[in-house]
Amino acid sequence: MKTESPRWFTSSYSSNGGACVEVATNLAPAQGIVPVRDSKTTGGPELDLSTAAFTTFVTAVRAGRFPAPR
Repeated sequence: MKTESPRWFTSSYSSNGGACVEVATNLAPAQGIVPVRDSKTTGGPELDLSTAAFTTFVTAVRAGRFPAPR
């Protein structure tokens, strides 16, 4: 159960007109989760990732393991 509200933000590298995701890392220390949502549908569903899963994902992105969209 979340007791603190997520503080959403997008990456400073996001400049593609809003087609990105938002994350709320403020919940990671106390709850061990990083909520993720679509920036175009802020009232829509969110995905709560474990901090380990989120860290693995970010590491893979930084390593270039995901191809750029065409």
